[in-house]
Amino acid sequence: MKKVLLSLSALIMLTACNGGQKKKAADQTDNPLMTASTLEFQAPDFSKIKIEHFMPAFEEGMKQQNEEIEAIIKNSEAPSFANTIEAMEKTGQLLTRTSAVFFGLTGADGTDERREVEEKISAKLSAHSDGIFMNDKLFQRVKTVYDNEYKNLSGEEAKLLQVYYDKFVQSGALLNEQDKETLKGINTELAELSTKFGNMLTDATKAASIYVDNKDRLKGMTEEEIVSAGKAAEADGKSGMYKLGITNTTQQPILTKLDDRELRKEVLEASLHRTDHGQYDTGNLITRMAELRVQKAKLLGFKNFAEWKLQDQVAKTPERVDEFISGLVKNYTPRIAEDAAMLEAYARKTAGADFQLEAWDWDYYAEKLRAEKFGIDEKTISEYFVLDSVVKNGIFYMANKLYGLTFKERTDLPGYQTDIHVYDVFDADGSKMAIFYTDYYRRDTKSGGAWMGNWVEQSHLLNTRPVIYNVMNIEKPTEGQPALVSWDHVTTIFHEFGHALHGLFANQKYPMLSGTNVARDFVEMPSQFHEHWASYPEIFDNYAKHYSTGEPMPAELKTKFMESLTFLSSYSLGENMAAVTLDMGWHKLTAEDKKVQDVTAFEEETLKKAGLLNRQVPPRYRSSYFRHIWSNGYSAGYYAYLWSEVMDQDTYIWFTENGALTRENGDKLRKYLLSIGNTRDFNEAFKEFTGKDKPDVNSLLRGRGIIK
Repeated sequence: MKKVLLSLSALIMLTACNGGQKKKAADQTDNPLMTASTLEFQAPDFSKIKIEHFMPAFEEGMKQQNEEIEAIIKNSEAPSFANTIEAMEKTGQLLTRTSAVFFGLTGADGTDERREVEEKISAKLSAHSDGIFMNDKLFQRVKTVYDNEYKNLSGEEAKLLQVYYDKFVQSGALLNEQDKETLKGINTELAELSTKFGNMLTDATKAASIYVDNKDRLKGMTEEEIVSAGKAAEADGKSGMYKLGITNTTQQPILTKLDDRELRKEVLEASLHRTDHGQYDTGNLITRMAELRVQKAKLLGFKNFAEWKLQDQVAKTPERVDEFISGLVKNYTPRIAEDAAMLEAYARKTAGADFQLEAWDWDYYAEKLRAEKFGIDEKTISEYFVLDSVVKNGIFYMANKLYGLTFKERTDLPGYQTDIHVYDVFDADGSKMAIFYTDYYRRDTKSGGAWMGNWVEQSHLLNTRPVIYNVMNIEKPTEGQPALVSWDHVTTIFHEFGHALHGLFANQKYPMLSGTNVARDFVEMPSQFHEHWASYPEIFDNYAKHYSTGEPMPAELKTKFMESLTFLSSYSLGENMAAVTLDMGWHKLTAEDKKVQDVTAFEEETLKKAGLLNRQVPPRYRSSYFRHIWSNGYSAGYYAYLWSEVMDQDTYIWFTENGALTRENGDKLRKYLLSIGNTRDFNEAFKEFTGKDKPDVNSLLRGRGIIK
């Protein structure tokens, strides 16, 4: 699944710090992080930033923010919005800048040196955040402003004050000193474990790669893919072999192609068990994190961690999430049984009457049946999806048609790796509004998945413009070959660009409310909404052109391809609901529950209760490699993708009923949903845009082809 990085103000709130030995000031005169970048829009100067710059910048940044916070506390004037709340928004700019660059680099290019710094800094960042949000003197000033001024404020000021007050309370500001110290210890340990988990998972996924010594076992793969697999193995010191790398999800893209059933099983088993044995076993890490989150929730007065986490989300309670998933399961269950029976019957035509369909067979036979039913195959289709065209003639074209944006590539800004592209972004009136980076190719040092983040976050208060990036994990083609991508990659490019647009359209005074600093179960709405445009005829025809001839996809082929998009779509829904169920299962544990000892048994019991235990449809992520919930801020929040999908489907329906691809429609969406940041109630904004009182869950089911 896609992911969006924590926004910078949220990052500072959740992870900031104090500690470590101080460097002499003279040692840091050449540290480019110590002052705002002189490049346009304060874009990071990666040509000057070195690994040794980060720890001193973190330490100085935390020191500066502590001094700034202390000045607010000691202000002799009566607490006011200006001298307390707005003043807090101005603190920590060095820490924000350092965190933005460091964590952005660690995700996209997590070298051993950067990971070492991350392990040193994560606990300190947690302690620093606690030092701010459990500071009783600071909280008393915030509370005074809240009690005296909230009723007289409006707009961003009122929202910012509410967010700060809630954040202090949620962080433990009302606890007694003993409980505060206990909570600080919990948060520090969680930060350490989360970092360790993320790094271990990256190593485990790399180590899970399959090396094949017989080319005949690779039948079904293209010659180009086989050559690439050979070069990948050679790069790992295994000349004469072929490397099949493992991606972040349970199911693996290569399984659609491999004719060798035993090899398919090997690949899926490697994926499923990458982190449940040996040196990469994460079981103790995740059970301890779950235990600590139970303790944290109890300290803060909540039955479980999910209750604490969802209090400021659109869904509000775990019960509403359970009800939502349960409603989907009722429609999903008969459909998945029907699809499985159809697929198994099809496979038996060639595999024999006794053939039993397994998880490692699903994608393989689904692709074959899709090809037979619709007269298409993945290889033929991907010949029309050239990466450069998908970007320039796809997402950029969409942004121009809907919002009037234009993109111009530039080569003067340094990147942090090869294959980084940088674009100036111009608004409809011709003014330059942002800078956009893309990093699409996979590398061993990159975390799995795809995401969006900010190098610089928009804020009128701080006079900053958005500097945004998208990261993916597309296999780089061998030299001389075109960069062809799958349909899944195409939709992911549109998805992550939707997140980017959400950040590009930020128009807030305060950084904490800016852009993607929104509820987790709303932040996926803009990204998933923009996926729809990948298959919209005008946009599709503009980018889907054959890599060698430049000709558009023939009408008959396009029609069949579009008809195939929801074919056997129950599988995707099932694996996602299973992942949501595991996430909520871990985070609904209470202090009365025994600590989980057997992760596999816990998973089976949790999925069985939800009606989602199915050997043919494993969860999109098993608990032991579920980065979203243990390391990426989606704890008790993975449901957000499906929850947001209901809103995005309803929004797209509104577009289709009102002229679809028009500037007028795009400008309306930008005004009411994409540019509001966290300044409004999202349900109210959704109603104002669509005219609907609430999203219709059947829109999701119809959009996926589960119901008519």
